[in-house]
Amino acid sequence: MNEQLTVTKRNGCKEIIDLDKLHRVITWAAEGLQNVSVSQVELRAHIQFYDGITTSDIHETIIKSAADLISEETPDYQYLAARLAIFHLRKKAYGKYDPPKLYDHVVELVGIRKYDKHLLEDYSKAEFDELNSCIDHKRDLNFSYAAVKQLEGKYFVQNRVSGEIYESAQFLYILVSACLFANYPKKIRLSYVKRFYDAVSLFKISLPTPIMSGVRTPTRQFSSCVLIECGDSLNSINATASSVVRYVSQRAGIGINVGRIRALGSEIRGGEAFHTGCIPFYKYFQAAVKCCSQGGVRGGAATLFYPLWHSEVQSLLVLKNNRGVEENRVRHVDYGVQLSKLMYSRLLQGGNITLFSPSDVPDLYEAFFENQDKFESLYIKYEGLVSIKKESVRAIELFSLLMQERASTGRIYIQHVDHCNTHSPFNSEVAPIRQSNLCLEITLPTNALLNVQDSQGEIALCTLSAFNLGVLESLDDLEELSDLVVRALDALLDYQDYPLPAAYKSTMNRRSLGIGVINFAYYLAKNGVKYSDGSANDLTHRTFEAIQYYLLKASVALAKEQGKCPLFNETNYSKGLLPIDTYKKDVDLVCREPLYYDWSGLRKDITKYGLRNSALTALMPSETSSQISNATNGIEPPRGYVSIKASKDGILKQVVPDFFNLKEEYELLWNIGSNDNYLHLVGIMQKFVDQAISANTNYDPNIFPNGKVPMKKLLQDLLTAYKFGVKTLYYHNTRDGANDEQPSPVVVQGNDCQDGSCKI
Repeated sequence: MNEQLTVTKRNGCKEIIDLDKLHRVITWAAEGLQNVSVSQVELRAHIQFYDGITTSDIHETIIKSAADLISEETPDYQYLAARLAIFHLRKKAYGKYDPPKLYDHVVELVGIRKYDKHLLEDYSKAEFDELNSCIDHKRDLNFSYAAVKQLEGKYFVQNRVSGEIYESAQFLYILVSACLFANYPKKIRLSYVKRFYDAVSLFKISLPTPIMSGVRTPTRQFSSCVLIECGDSLNSINATASSVVRYVSQRAGIGINVGRIRALGSEIRGGEAFHTGCIPFYKYFQAAVKCCSQGGVRGGAATLFYPLWHSEVQSLLVLKNNRGVEENRVRHVDYGVQLSKLMYSRLLQGGNITLFSPSDVPDLYEAFFENQDKFESLYIKYEGLVSIKKESVRAIELFSLLMQERASTGRIYIQHVDHCNTHSPFNSEVAPIRQSNLCLEITLPTNALLNVQDSQGEIALCTLSAFNLGVLESLDDLEELSDLVVRALDALLDYQDYPLPAAYKSTMNRRSLGIGVINFAYYLAKNGVKYSDGSANDLTHRTFEAIQYYLLKASVALAKEQGKCPLFNETNYSKGLLPIDTYKKDVDLVCREPLYYDWSGLRKDITKYGLRNSALTALMPSETSSQISNATNGIEPPRGYVSIKASKDGILKQVVPDFFNLKEEYELLWNIGSNDNYLHLVGIMQKFVDQAISANTNYDPNIFPNGKVPMKKLLQDLLTAYKFGVKTLYYHNTRDGANDEQPSPVVVQGNDCQDGSCKI
């Protein structure tokens, strides 16, 4: 019956469906793959055909039929579906499977204003022809299905209204490389372009969404993370909101420090009126975040930061809670709650935490970040002054509320501001860390804006990338990869535009980078070690030592060539301090691995030549970008051998790398049990990472009595993270027996954390 069905061609003509042609395409896509059946894909697809079906719908049906067959037993369907999708996308982009010549392609897309015209101004036809000869379009066949759908949905240059696609992956990679090294001397730049192209197209280096989707286009804002500090004035609040809108529209995730805003009922204008408090301004920022999408690539998102000792904290902690009314809830942003040792000490001593409005306690807010001894002294002083408005709350009640809300929403995050400043690339006396970013891995100096065009304020930008640990043959590979990624990202800082003076000034002065990792779970499996039993500790120590060492070495080399960053003097590196000097020494309790690299020689070089970049490492979630490399995301264990992730195109299945050979070596998230050893690993990483780490805590209620996670356990994990120097905690994930696509609520019970078992 199918033989009589007609297909509507792209030109509107109809003809009989050529099943033999479809068979040849599917057979081509199945070449070299294990446990895939061409006939099964055909059968699933054929029963969905109808008379007059379009060519495009035939392709989509075949692709979907293959993708539906992805499973633990038949993982290679993810490559069969991917190859069919690649075939379809190339036909859409080029009208045929084989891509055009690079130069012709660039001329065409510059002509229709999809590519930046500088490409034709900076590179000659001869250079494009040389680059064309090094492109390997067969690398498109290395993508998994989830990767192709992410490329199609987020990264390829396209018309998002009409659905037209203009490029394929290898052109994306080579042109990103060409743009980043465009200003290098002509005698060496093609070498860097080719080497960087190989590194990214072979998945050795992972690039984030703003770079993948934006570099090569006329839009020139590629920083993934923007940190904006708000002051306690209407001018500053308005300037912050305006800055948020500018950066949300240009693909960046936002961190907003709102900790300075005075509390409800505080005096304003010398007692002329009462302050309306934090919540109306949080709503204002939420509206700014949600008012526009990020170039059609993803929705706007932000995390707001405030200290646990803020007067309104008991109202702020419940802002995401489903109970309550809209007037007292701000649910569509996330929150980072800032803690330090003093708060933990009060908890362990069974004491109270005193809440203040920052406006009522001079210098306390600044000392909270700059100097913990001064903070504690001022805090105790203000507790004793009867003239200052305050409220005293039992520490256990406040911490229990914090952890209850973190558990029930999954998205109340933690920032340890003392660790962020004592174990920091920056000198806290002149460049304190007062906030983090959307995903809690960036810790850079900021200063509140006075107005939108304020050049005295400081908006921190961080440009990201990651090493794919799974493809390393040796830690020595990191030397070349570090040189490439530092040069590429540093060049991007000069290549991109800066809509606000405060962002331009900060970036040019500090030139901060955030380079992380993907595929950590595969890396552990490949090396036969696990998250849960301490066996991965030594390997993790060696790996992150190598990463930080080689990145610092690369930045020193760049400083020799192009000069150190202008505010190098505001870093701890300028004082000869390295991460190995300032980490939390409790890490030595769980890892005795020695240092293997020449840190003494590196210290001398840094002191002599400086660094091109104030910061170099940050471990980001990489939830989307890791899929492009068919890697496990960030440092997290997979929830299953087949990950199921929602996208605008539906459910995407992705099988863990090398599943057939390593199934028994992988450790799945919900089999790990306690968070302790995972947090030890994060502490070991943090020893070397100069910014922060997007680290999660995970709970399966079924392993606890009555299916409830005790409050004591939540607090113990929080204290463990603090004890081992973890700067930030991101998601609180709870197993709910479903597809584990999003964090879910968890019921907690009890609040006893004063039995001597919790120590910092």
